[in-house]
Parts: sequence; structure tokens; C-alpha cells
Amino acid sequence: MRLNKWIAQAGVCARRSADHLILSGKILINDQVMTTLGYQVKLNDTVKYKGRLLAAEKFVYILLHKPKNTITTRQDPQGRKTVLDLITPKVHQRIYPVGRLDRNTTGLLLLTNDGNWAQKLAHPSFQITKVYHVTLATPLSKIDYQKIQQGIVLPDGKFLVDQIKYLSPDKKKLSLTIHSGKNRIIRRVFEHLHYNIQVLNRVQYGSLTQHQLPYGQWRYLQSFERKSLLFFKSSKVFASKKTFI
Repeated sequence: MRLNKWIAQAGVCARRSADHLILSGKILINDQVMTTLGYQVKLNDTVKYKGRLLAAEKFVYILLHKPKNTITTRQDPQGRKTVLDLITPKVHQRIYPVGRLDRNTTGLLLLTNDGNWAQKLAHPSFQITKVYHVTLATPLSKIDYQKIQQGIVLPDGKFLVDQIKYLSPDKKKLSLTIHSGKNRIIRRVFEHLHYNIQVLNRVQYGSLTQHQLPYGQWRYLQSFERKSLLFFKSSKVFASKKTFI
């Protein structure tokens, strides 16, 4: 196996970053520094990084229906429950979340040890669509609805929504389809407009939905699901049989 792929499958980083580790002399093969990018790891070779023996792991791809009050990180200094606590007892590979959902946001979250795949999902060129269902404490006014449609200017730039829809006649429940990967972007938009979010749920990630995945549960992705994510571009709203204008 090519050395950068071995490093990636060991869960250290993506292949491109692995190339930098190799060129900077941080990878040892049989306790000797290896700086050859195209080196093919042999069956009896030992590969080390920072003194740790690296073993190429099988790639795993997991879809989690994240519950509330869980942190999207591998470890939490404050000892709070993380998404890995829900999975690692049954998954031995060193996996990590793709992107983030904040502590009180529920919904679909991907986890993997495939750095290249995760890097592609996060890259703006793929424009992976995500659908969020939002419940506000007060109705969203028509003026603010139109502001979101036209784009909201935040400190880190203008945020453009792909689609927004009312989901309830009281105008407190909405659906937003976006492709932005910026941190806490939905919450920041409504905070900017002085609304309090009571419930925020990511109901769709690319072609994946919450259908038949119970709250707090997870499953492995099938091969066709993993591949389809990189080619799925849609503004369809999941689980919204009726919308209100």
C-alpha cells in the first residue's frame, strides 16, 4: 500500500496532509526516516509517527442521529458526553466527526476514519446540501423571512440560504436548506435577527435522511450511499409534506 494511504487509513490525517508529514521527515519506516512519497509499504514493514506504531485500518463510514446534550468531538475536557461515547464501544477504529453539530442541535452527523472522504465532503466545491428544521420561540416575520431569502450579512461574510419554507401556520417552524459549512451558521442567523431557537434539527445531509434511523442511534453507510453523497445536489426538503407561505 502506498505510504500516504497507509497513514490516512491509520486515522492520522488525509493523504495530502500525509504527504507533508513524509516530506518533513516525521514518518519512520522500520525506525528509519522515510521521505519518499511513493514508497509502497510492505507486509513486514513497521510504520511509526511520533513514536506510535501505525496500523492501516479498514475505512468505516457511520451515520448517527445525534441526540441533544452530546458534544461533537472525540474528547471533552469537562467530561460531558460526546458523540464518540455513543459509538466507540462497538467500533474499534479511530473515527472522528465530519463537521460539527453544537451540543443542543440534533440530527444527522457523519463519522469516519477516511480523511480524504471527509475532506471532500467539507470542501466548498462539492456544495453538499443540508436541511435543517427550526422551531422558534416566536413567529418569523415576513420581513425577516425575506431578509433570510435575500441573504444575511454576518461578521464573517454574507450567508445565502438555498431555500427557506414555513412548516407551520403559526410561522414558528421552518425548514432551511443550505450548503454552507460555517460553524453554528443557522443559530447565528437567527441570533442576528433576535430570535430564540427552541429546536434545531438537521434532518437531511446530502442524499441521507433520518428515515428509519431512530433518535440517538447509528448505522454504517452502504457503499452506494457513501459515493452518492459527493454527487448529490438537491434543494428538496425532507419530511415537509405541507408548507405554509
